[in-house]
Amino acid sequence: MMYKSLLTVLTDPDCVELPLAQIVELAGAYDAHADALCIGVDRSPHGYYEAGGNALILQQALDQAKAEAGVLVERAEAVLNASGVRWATERGVAALAAMGEHVASRARFSDLVVMPQPYGEGKGSDLEVAVEAALFGGRAPVLILPDGNTAGSEFKTIIVAWNEGVEAMTAVRKSLPLLQSADLVRIVTVGPTPHRSDQTDPGGMLSQMLARHGVACEVDVLSKTMPRTSDVLNRHVTDTGADMMVMGAYGHSRLREAILGGTTRNMLENATVPVLMAH
Repeated sequence: MMYKSLLTVLTDPDCVELPLAQIVELAGAYDAHADALCIGVDRSPHGYYEAGGNALILQQALDQAKAEAGVLVERAEAVLNASGVRWATERGVAALAAMGEHVASRARFSDLVVMPQPYGEGKGSDLEVAVEAALFGGRAPVLILPDGNTAGSEFKTIIVAWNEGVEAMTAVRKSLPLLQSADLVRIVTVGPTPHRSDQTDPGGMLSQMLARHGVACEVDVLSKTMPRTSDVLNRHVTDTGADMMVMGAYGHSRLREAILGGTTRNMLENATVPVLMAH
């Protein structure tokens, strides 16, 4: 598998530079096509208004969303046109509640979706909706870029958070092009997990599988010395100088809408390096 169709979803004019730079880097490295989906989000509450006010408020919100989509397209095309890679942009306007369906339909036909970190100061709920839609609705791997990170296509040391779960294996398979280009992949297990079938050789079978793909691997078994598994993983990223984390995306259903689970959300909130997730 190679990454040939790359997608970034832009909804916030203040969060476009890093995902655009990253998608250009990856498109150049993999001779891939870069797509930017630019969505102006109607964030107005569609509820009760006084008589005569509803239409005016809705029209103002729609006009603002259209203007925002135009700004996003303009910024995306300026970067992509100067990049030398194959690219395309698409603009649209959607209410926040309906945005996920459109993102999921586009992500479904992408090999990798690149997104900014959805949590943090000044971040709107639209970023979280887009990430969840790509992961759970589009079933696409999503590369999350933490604030302050720099774009690049070479990740020399990659940590794989491994618990033998289906989600973790999905993430490994969908990150294989990146794993193959790394100098070292560290398969990390934290404490005992309910998924692990062989406590005597944790990560051994995965290491063997990846080695057959030419991936240099080491297995790290860590004790859960901190309250949250995500804290242990993030500390190990720092201790080993890792460039990226690969892990399964876990979630649960709320009113038939998939949302990120606690461990996944904590990981994304505190990540200091790019995190590739898949479900």
